[in-house]
Amino acid sequence: MVSKALIVRGGWDGHEPVQVSQVFKGVLEKEGFEVEIQETLDAFLDVEKLKELDLIIPVWTMGRIKYEQVKSVMEAVASGVGIAGCHGGMCDAFRESVEWQFMTGGQWVAHPGNDGVEYVVNIKKGSSPIVEGIEDFTVKSEHYYLHVDPAVEVLATTRFPVVDGPHAANGQVDMPVVWTKRWGKGRVFYCSLGHHADVIDHGPALEIMRRGFLWAAKRI
Repeated sequence: MVSKALIVRGGWDGHEPVQVSQVFKGVLEKEGFEVEIQETLDAFLDVEKLKELDLIIPVWTMGRIKYEQVKSVMEAVASGVGIAGCHGGMCDAFRESVEWQFMTGGQWVAHPGNDGVEYVVNIKKGSSPIVEGIEDFTVKSEHYYLHVDPAVEVLATTRFPVVDGPHAANGQVDMPVVWTKRWGKGRVFYCSLGHHADVIDHGPALEIMRRGFLWAAKRI
């Protein structure tokens, strides 16, 4: 039986929603998924259609979602559909929707130093097949500071501060970069990398996304 994935893209163009979604589409098709791409949040309204999916991938930054739209996604995921995404495309998607944030497990609040910060992603060894065999690696991009649900299972972290600022007065903080959580019968996967497509289109970041998609879709 063919696995089905829905990518819903849009929002702020600075996060390259088209380019990022094309990377994800290519990954999923190589894994045998039938992939549909939509550019409207109304794609979330048909809850029965959503429940026929294996995976929902939001690639939408800084938008507004209607309660009816988020309610359908929450219901579909709770029924067993996976949801997975990266960076602002999932955890800075709808700043006014606490329901969305509750389901996905976190919300972006800052990126000290903006783009071009070099930092290390530290893999939590033995935490999940999503990161099995992957070593710590360095990224030069936005360094995402998030408010994170304590219920998530953290698979990778990064250490703050790298760039000085008022937050540095708190000392060192290990911030989640990759996590999973459960929402009813559904699986939730998130990776904070992906400010631009070229951050997650190769290397360990791409492999983590590939495995995260498969995990959320209950393929691993």
